[in-house]
Amino acid sequence: MHEKPIPVTEAEFPHKDINVTEEFLREHEPVVMWVSTSLARAMEKARAVDRDALEALEALIQTYRTLESGLIYETRPPNPYAAAIQDDLKRAIDEFSKKLAEESGMHTLRDTDILGTLVFLERLGLHHRNGRPRGRAFYDFLRAYFPVAAPEPAVEL
Repeated sequence: MHEKPIPVTEAEFPHKDINVTEEFLREHEPVVMWVSTSLARAMEKARAVDRDALEALEALIQTYRTLESGLIYETRPPNPYAAAIQDDLKRAIDEFSKKLAEESGMHTLRDTDILGTLVFLERLGLHHRNGRPRGRAFYDFLRAYFPVAAPEPAVEL
């Protein structure tokens, strides 16, 4: 039984100053696919719920925001499930960046690209959650659109 997601208006989305457009998503589709699939895998591995994933995404967003300002400070969630997801996502992002550098001969993945992707996923999670404390509606959405068992997406940009 799947419950309806809690309606969220655009005004309620966090990080309104970060504009994630259709053009951004098309241009960065490989990054979005990679991080989304990695998030689904991390949630499966940790047996996490939507709230854990959203907490991990928020911590990573805060970390990437500080990188933009020139500071290096990693925000860590106190929730161990969220922290495990954050660690898995950070490894997946580093792996994607490394593969991209190997295939293209240069480092072309910018922190702002990752930040936009993370904000998109957080908004997607807020839109697809059902509001239950142990709800996994967002996880179900990720599994449907970014199958965990699927082969790793191509790294082309």
